[in-house]
Amino acid sequence: MANINKTSVREEMDRLKAEFQRQCAEKLLSQESRLLLQSVFTLLELILAIFLEKKTAKTNKNSSKPSSQTDKDESALPHKGSKGKGKTEAVQAADNHRITETISISEVRYCSDCGEDLTSVPCLSHERRTRIDIQFEKVVEHVDAEVKACPTCTHTVKGEFPADMAGPLQYGNGLKAYAINLLVCQMIALNRVQKAVKAMIGQVISEATLLKFVLRLHEALADWEQSALEELLQNPSLNVDETSLRVEQKNHWIHVYASGDITLKFLHRSRGKEAIEHIDIIPRYGGVIIHDCWASYLSYTHCGHGLCGSHLLRELTFIVDANGYEWANDMKRLLQATCKIVSVRKRKKLIKKEYAVLQQQYREIIARGEQELPEIPAKPKGQRGKMAKTDAHNLWERLKNYEMAVLLFAKESHVSFTNNRAERDLRMSKVKQKVSGCFRSAHYAQAYCRISSYLQTMANKGHNPLIAIQMALSGRI
Repeated sequence: MANINKTSVREEMDRLKAEFQRQCAEKLLSQESRLLLQSVFTLLELILAIFLEKKTAKTNKNSSKPSSQTDKDESALPHKGSKGKGKTEAVQAADNHRITETISISEVRYCSDCGEDLTSVPCLSHERRTRIDIQFEKVVEHVDAEVKACPTCTHTVKGEFPADMAGPLQYGNGLKAYAINLLVCQMIALNRVQKAVKAMIGQVISEATLLKFVLRLHEALADWEQSALEELLQNPSLNVDETSLRVEQKNHWIHVYASGDITLKFLHRSRGKEAIEHIDIIPRYGGVIIHDCWASYLSYTHCGHGLCGSHLLRELTFIVDANGYEWANDMKRLLQATCKIVSVRKRKKLIKKEYAVLQQQYREIIARGEQELPEIPAKPKGQRGKMAKTDAHNLWERLKNYEMAVLLFAKESHVSFTNNRAERDLRMSKVKQKVSGCFRSAHYAQAYCRISSYLQTMANKGHNPLIAIQMALSGRI
């Protein structure tokens, strides 16, 4: 199929419209002809806008399919965990961690040049070279309980076992933490985790037992999740998002709520308001939620709203690529310039006078956009539903209706320009799905959400995942 030059098509349309307006001004056309041709031009503008949008490919630079890698967002006040995860990890060692360090001296006994005996000559300095290696150590602990018969009453008495040895065979928290770390943090498939453990201890642990480790940690984190949720509700702003996850061969949704150094994920069958009500965080929240303009979030009017600037910039890029609208290009430049100004400010916001100027510029661009966009024909009488609109119209209306939410990042220092925090916390869930395909049980999917929430939160605080898992399993959180 032949390619179409979008610029030349637009230029030809503008030329025809200019010629039509000239003939109207010179009264060369009758009133009926003018009305008819005006309707034709309106229809052609709309068809052209739709056609050019359909012919413009959506990429990770101009849409949310897939989510793009964006620059670091520094438009809000910093918080714990905002500069990346694991970079300031504590040096604390795990409970089953042991370091064996030896120092040996390479003595100089004689001169390699003249052969002089240097045994009694004092050493001037040392030059060190180091080798670091690992050796896997399998620790097997047997407890033999004595069994005795009382000579007085002939009653059989057995010695007591330690409280953490409930059955004939159990595995320690070190092994459990290692397996859970591979499954959840490293997102390795269950069968490969089984082989990795076998390679270390020379013993096969069944997949069912490995999954029991996961459920054990899931239950141990119930109180932590509740306390983290209460702490999350006290923060002034909250990043929220959702992504799909295959569970039992059906589409489920992971909903993430992130603020400060806390990340919480919840699984639900629904994506919209039913899930939000069931999770019951936003209905109780009174701060600002930062999201991608999902209608279910906007239905909650008791809290503030901030729209993700990264999503808006990608959509504006698509509008510029498709139709070359000047208003979209101007809006994109305005948002980018404002974000840059706010990011370098210590207070992470504009002063009142600057914000007023920003609002004026924003509204002027919106007004120009209304003139530049083709007119949407009125809905015929008796027709049901809404009139179909182009992506450009939909974006323009969103920018017009939610001006305060779009510009809130420039007014409030705790509101970020993008929703990248929530998207970043969800990204590994998609990697997990690619590795595992899907979860066979909703119970294990819920366990994954809670455990990954805990590990991401602990990573934001600088904790080693192995230590964090051992702390939870031993009840020290």
